[in-house]
Amino acid sequence: MKVNIPGLHNSDENHWQTLLEKTHPEDFIRINQENWDQPECNAWINKIERDLLTKNHLDLILIGHSIGCIAIVKWVEKFGHAIKGALLVAPSDSENENYPSYIKGFTPIPKSKLPFPTLVVGSTNDHVTTVERTKEFAANWGSKLIMLEDAGHIEPKSGFGPWPQVEVLIKELE
Repeated sequence: MKVNIPGLHNSDENHWQTLLEKTHPEDFIRINQENWDQPECNAWINKIERDLLTKNHLDLILIGHSIGCIAIVKWVEKFGHAIKGALLVAPSDSENENYPSYIKGFTPIPKSKLPFPTLVVGSTNDHVTTVERTKEFAANWGSKLIMLEDAGHIEPKSGFGPWPQVEVLIKELE
């Protein structure tokens, strides 16, 4: 089972995460947060835990976007579950001094190697993090790093509604 964990404001109807769910409704679920507009880390990771509690964790591939990536890493840090794998797309740098203050509790970003296969996908011109930080995240978490050229924040505004490559990346984790 694949589990989408969107970032700030959720993923709209044109976002690649939503399109995956529409294309493969039997294979994808979404963690729906109670407050998409003012993320609070403990609330988010506790919701992930509640929604996945009855699932076989070793069958799960988590697919995060932006602050959803950091939520996944913080969830693993708190609850220690091993899963099949995780695709972490455009992880946002919640430790940046200019990061929005209404996104709370996502610091410090864990630096430990994750106990399952992971892919980090970044962009050379993401406005939410730098190339250097994306590389640091991948190195810390033991992830394979894939850098896209000029892909922005890998969201609809950056041209990533339909994103066929994401299915190839997910298959790499299966």
